[in-house]
Amino acid sequence: MRISTGQMFQQSTNSILEKQSATNSIMGQISSGKRVETAGDDPVAAIAIDNLKQKNTLVDQYEKNIDYATNRLGLTESKIGSTESLMDSMREQLLRGANGSLSSNERQMIADEMKQSLQELLSIANSQDESGNYIFAGNKTNSQPFAFDTNGEIVYSGDSGIRKSVVASGVAMSTNVPGDTAFMNAANPLGDYGVNYLSSQQGDFTVASAKITNSPHTPDSYTFNFIDNGAGVDLQVVNSAGTVATTVTNFDATSSLSFNGIEVKLTGVPAAGDSFTIEPKETVSIFDAFNQAIAFLESPDATSTAQSQSQLAQLLNDIGSGQNQVSTARSIAGNNLKGLESISSNHSEEKIINSSALSKLEDLDFAKAITEFEKQQLALNAVSSVFSKVGSLSLFDYI
Repeated sequence: MRISTGQMFQQSTNSILEKQSATNSIMGQISSGKRVETAGDDPVAAIAIDNLKQKNTLVDQYEKNIDYATNRLGLTESKIGSTESLMDSMREQLLRGANGSLSSNERQMIADEMKQSLQELLSIANSQDESGNYIFAGNKTNSQPFAFDTNGEIVYSGDSGIRKSVVASGVAMSTNVPGDTAFMNAANPLGDYGVNYLSSQQGDFTVASAKITNSPHTPDSYTFNFIDNGAGVDLQVVNSAGTVATTVTNFDATSSLSFNGIEVKLTGVPAAGDSFTIEPKETVSIFDAFNQAIAFLESPDATSTAQSQSQLAQLLNDIGSGQNQVSTARSIAGNNLKGLESISSNHSEEKIINSSALSKLEDLDFAKAITEFEKQQLALNAVSSVFSKVGSLSLFDYI
């Protein structure tokens, strides 16, 4: 078999180029520290490496979402904590002002203090984040959620929207607490009806509860009239139309009263001629409670009548329910923060595991690579030397 000079040169050139390519490839690996730089280096490992990198990228996005949620919830929890402290202070102001030994001027000074505290409470409820978004507005973050209306009452113009952030696969965590949840929708401490004590009250009593217990129930406003029967006191309950709903002869305040699906319980002893009214009321607002407390301190008969004592007891109950509502809102934010911390820890562990697997798949064994590099360089030198010698051969050298 004859080998032409051209064929010999082509084969030698191909060998040199092959060895150069292998040497350059190893040099590139040594330079980058990676064993797999392209899919051609190890197709199976390349697929696994790509999957692991995608997982880490997704985890990185989850961690960014967690940082966002943590900042929002941390701000929310801090503001609600300030609200709790302020509410404790305002409750103390009310109790201080309810001291019967104070003059009307002294009570007015305390009422003025409470007005300033109420403005501060309103300011907290209208808090904004660093981007100018209202944190207690639900989804209406561009509009101020709380403001005084024309009647001097604080109303909520936000919504009940919960903003969520995806922090793990299939896990979306709430990043806010709506203003109605935090400040407006405290449970009515009486149950389902609110009470209004009248100025004619002489007896020392309060309404302990007014709840819907069964059907049929007719929502309405009801007036309770206590009537002297000579031997005791009868109770007559009248609806808003003036129709008698029920009558109890010789009323015993230690027993509950049931009518139209409502159960009412009293504490204390009402006197003949006393009256009070109840009307449907599912929730109470902490703003309304403090507004009423200020009006209570500003009234000329504060603390001096039986009505004022009953009203004070109701105010304290409403404020207590509002405090519980705010504490619950703070717990929601705190629990979400704790959950985010746990999820973040899981993500950190996942990244460590993924990075370890990536290292095994793509990181270069430098000792092995350098040895291989020396082998390829030696082979390249050998091929180059042979090619140089063969290429210089000529028949004229032997003639």
